[in-house]
Amino acid sequence: MPSGSTRVAVCGASGYAGALCAALVERHPRLELTAITARSEAGRRHDSLYPRHRVAMELEHFDADRVGERAEAALVAYPHGASAPVVAALRERGLKVVDLSADFRLSRERYERYYQDHQAPELLAGAVYGLTELHRDELRGADLVAAPGCYPTAALLALWPLREVARDAVVDAKSGVSGAGREATDTTHFVSVTENVNAYKVDGHRHRAELEQELDERFPITFTPHLVPIDQGLLASCYVTADGLSGEDVRALFEDAYAGEPFVQMVSSPPGVRDVRETNRCAIHATVEPATGRVLVFAAIDNLWKGAASQAVQDLNLMLGLPETEGLA
Repeated sequence: MPSGSTRVAVCGASGYAGALCAALVERHPRLELTAITARSEAGRRHDSLYPRHRVAMELEHFDADRVGERAEAALVAYPHGASAPVVAALRERGLKVVDLSADFRLSRERYERYYQDHQAPELLAGAVYGLTELHRDELRGADLVAAPGCYPTAALLALWPLREVARDAVVDAKSGVSGAGREATDTTHFVSVTENVNAYKVDGHRHRAELEQELDERFPITFTPHLVPIDQGLLASCYVTADGLSGEDVRALFEDAYAGEPFVQMVSSPPGVRDVRETNRCAIHATVEPATGRVLVFAAIDNLWKGAASQAVQDLNLMLGLPETEGLA
């Protein structure tokens, strides 16, 4: 590794997002992958579990002291609830942490309403929500960052430029099955997913809490997630009521909001998930439906990349004072 590189651990490297975190850190020009942990796969080599990532290291049981001795920063990819104690232990040892779970994304009240009792509430006040395009200045030098969920990443980037003019919005979001996590997909039979599309948690998906918090409940949002039979990728189709806007007005709002953003790309037609596969990019198309005057916004991301692992690395870059694009595509 080049001199001055930062030693990084990935805790929870056996799940889809954590495995990709390990791969991105391992090939990052300014980071050194020094430890990878897992709960159920400890003792296995990472490249036997995920050959395509080519990380030739052994997964270990989590031991805060061992990780603290070998790393200065960590990406934590354990599920919500399991993540908070790990994050707390690493922060006690002085590591900078990006947490990919929901444990530090929300206020305590919102977290406990949508999830469960919080295991480390004393850390919440110092956590920064890691959607870089909204919180870049806060991320620079932060010690604890909560990487956003995949659905809120796409939906917030689609809605943020309209926050001052929208009266309401419908977010119709579709994700590949990897968004459910490795444990869920390993136990889901292929025939229940293939050649099928279904909505789920229509009475209130937990990720809407992030939309409410970041948009400060400025306008009502209907959020409906769908599972589609692809392995990875996410498309948020947003239908927004806003008075008197032309297509040119809407495009100007988005161009102004995202001018110079390295990972947000305005495109001339609705994007597909294949357009952004295995990148940290969010592709957005915004227009106005002539028949109704409704604003239509389509945002595509890779749910494992910009929706999880590569966004976490983008956050870590900023935390460490590196260019946020370092090691990312």
